[in-house]
Amino acid sequence: MLCMAVCLLAAATEAADRVAIVSIDQDSTTVRTIKGIRKSIDRAGAGVTYMESLLSGDASADAATLKSLQGFAPDIFLTIGSYATAEIIRAFPDRPVVFATVINPQASGFVASMDRPGGRVTGAALDIPADIQFKYFQRVVGKIKRIGILYSAETENIIRQAAAAAKQLGLQLVSHRVDSEKEVPGAIDSLCRTTDVLWSVADQKIYTPQSTKYIILQTLRNQIPMMAFSQALVEAGGLFTLDFDFKDIGRQAGEIALRVLAGANPGDISVATPGIIYFKYNEKTAQRIQVAIPDDLLAVAKEVIK
Repeated sequence: MLCMAVCLLAAATEAADRVAIVSIDQDSTTVRTIKGIRKSIDRAGAGVTYMESLLSGDASADAATLKSLQGFAPDIFLTIGSYATAEIIRAFPDRPVVFATVINPQASGFVASMDRPGGRVTGAALDIPADIQFKYFQRVVGKIKRIGILYSAETENIIRQAAAAAKQLGLQLVSHRVDSEKEVPGAIDSLCRTTDVLWSVADQKIYTPQSTKYIILQTLRNQIPMMAFSQALVEAGGLFTLDFDFKDIGRQAGEIALRVLAGANPGDISVATPGIIYFKYNEKTAQRIQVAIPDDLLAVAKEVIK
């Protein structure tokens, strides 16, 4: 009887799924994301063995980490952020990958589309759907007709769907493509003359330190409300941003991982978008450009930058 119990325990241990969680740092957002992942998997009662690893960007150190992961032989990878996701996809071409806290995974080439990722990769992104963002613009600013946006080849895939979402709300998306930092001043000057508000998306070609200063300065001078893609931009002078609950993003990724471990094809699972959204705004900017934040948003604002 004792032998049978030991054998059953050994079999259960062998059958436990191996889950590797890979990130590049241990900052507070990463820690919260990992907590969300593990809580959702553990809550489901799934018997799993975890391995948490850090990639640093240093080639020799990362090679050792990847070798260690090969020895662990995970059944699935959960990756935090774009760098970790790209490295794991490259190094482990035969394993399913579920990412978390990735911005615009389609532009990064991780998925074919948000609805139908294809391949072996899916996850929980930080992209709030455009229609939700535009509805916040309408709540914050009131009557608007034309929404301006700067984009490059890096974020071009966003424009078509965003334009359709704007049209459904009776709005017009005025998009201006720029291919270099030098084109930003002329483009933003044009948008400030022809649009009611400015929408921003994370784009490294556009939002360099120098061009960001110019963009924010022009929106303030022309009293153009700007929805920033990050809190840092709000602190620099953008009007407001929509932020995320990183633990909830982790929860979403964990739930997707459970589906994959149960046999679902990652390529058939739509990329999750944030389910919890926080409103943050810059009080000084609101006063300067004469925008009165509605009382219902004042009451729920997660943070007020003063």
